[in-house]
Amino acid sequence: MACLVEYCGSRFNGWQSQPHPNTITVQDELERALSAVANSPVRVHCAGRTDTGVHASGQVIHFQAPATRPAKSWVLGTNASLPSDIRLHAAGAVPEDFHARFSAQWRSYRYIIANTPVRPAVLAPLVCWHRYPLDAELMHGEAQALLGERDFSAFRAAACQSSTPMRDVHSVSVTRNGEMVYIDIRANAFLHHMVRNIAGSLMAVGSGRQPQGWIAWLMEQGDRTQAADTADPGGLYLVAVGYPEQYDLPWAHTRVPLPA
Repeated sequence: MACLVEYCGSRFNGWQSQPHPNTITVQDELERALSAVANSPVRVHCAGRTDTGVHASGQVIHFQAPATRPAKSWVLGTNASLPSDIRLHAAGAVPEDFHARFSAQWRSYRYIIANTPVRPAVLAPLVCWHRYPLDAELMHGEAQALLGERDFSAFRAAACQSSTPMRDVHSVSVTRNGEMVYIDIRANAFLHHMVRNIAGSLMAVGSGRQPQGWIAWLMEQGDRTQAADTADPGGLYLVAVGYPEQYDLPWAHTRVPLPA
């Protein structure tokens, strides 16, 4: 069984279940709620393991269903047992060879920046705040240096466990809507903190702290210590995951998060 999941990550210690007894994770909450519907323990797997404070509007999970339930029952029953900051939006049966992570062809993230003189109050945990004016058009041009299959060592966290720094970025854009700036990026996969590290460096160029051409230079250097600081987790959303047509997941499409 596969499901489409939305969650606000502000309250959670990331997606992945942890051995520490006092941590609250999205995985733990989902497994508890799904197990209640199934009347049996359920273990879930996700398309992308988000960090503490990171959100998802289009996360995809799968699990081996220990009991037969209609898709509607999985959704309604699970939501009845979930906290208000996690929701299932759809569910459907998938072939046994489907895996939410390993079957995925691409993932899309959106990074939201509130480009305002004063830090937002209501949206504080849902956006990154940048007080100095950002040139979104310049940031968009700089971001095109990220396209293609490249070595992303410059934007890879020191704790990243991937066996290779190579990733294939399919598309990237930076746009502005009023006071909000959006970084949208799609790739086959992402390194640990890759999007947040890219966002931090794009903001450095967009605010004039670094010169035009800096992103391309960083890619050539491949040195994380030369790039900008990691941007805040609150602005990051997993918005979509793409799968081969054979799995027939019509609901696995981009879900643009608020504020949009």
